[in-house]
Amino acid sequence: MSPGVPKYHRIANELRRRVRDGVYPPGETIPAETALAEEFRVSVPTIRQAVSVLRAESLLESRHGRGTFVMDSSRLQRQSRHRYGRARSDNKLLTAHLRHDIVFAGRGSLPEHIAKYADLAPGTEVVIRRRNLYDKETGRPEEVGASYIPVETAGDTYLERPDVVPKALFLCVEDLSGKRYARARDYWLSRPATEEEAEILSVPQQTQVMHVTHVARAEDGTLLEISESSWPANRVLIIDEYDIEQEAQEPEHPSEI
Repeated sequence: MSPGVPKYHRIANELRRRVRDGVYPPGETIPAETALAEEFRVSVPTIRQAVSVLRAESLLESRHGRGTFVMDSSRLQRQSRHRYGRARSDNKLLTAHLRHDIVFAGRGSLPEHIAKYADLAPGTEVVIRRRNLYDKETGRPEEVGASYIPVETAGDTYLERPDVVPKALFLCVEDLSGKRYARARDYWLSRPATEEEAEILSVPQQTQVMHVTHVARAEDGTLLEISESSWPANRVLIIDEYDIEQEAQEPEHPSEI
């Protein structure tokens, strides 16, 4: 090992090289802490420091009771403007590639952090559907989300049962409301994970997540659904494709960045 560099940094450099060279392939576990400590002739706490460096770089992730895994560098892609059309054509869930667990379905109060985006009073009664989404092959948690639907639309319907719906939720809301989704607005925010999100997503506290609040309305402006979703920020790629305006227009909310 090179002199003058902390041991855990030197070990982190070697582990990083092994990950990038494919010695430790994506999705596979790295050797146990005790085995690495013996190989590098250091203490287990030193190995833990080295591993924490690579976790911070999103190269490794620790899963409780299962070990430390090399992260897959591929990212979930979200192209908001194409999601609805695809779901209308294939009549499937928007995220059919993931396993859906509905952890709550029923009436509840609209949270303040959601209400402000929909011009509703915090505490307004709505039908809430909370979900956790997992990779079907590995079981890795990928997304924490919830939908908030007006009681006038979803009250006393199957959406109050904790079952996975047979098609995209927005199609179910359209059937129940008799209105078609026509306009949506997304509010994106990068922030540290909440304690609950960190636990569900199996990530360390203070891991950055990408959080989106999605507000969908009918042609006449009727609110149909508000949803929120959170992903570990290093696992999601947001693709925003749009036409460039050719004529001067007065924007509703001017861009600030």
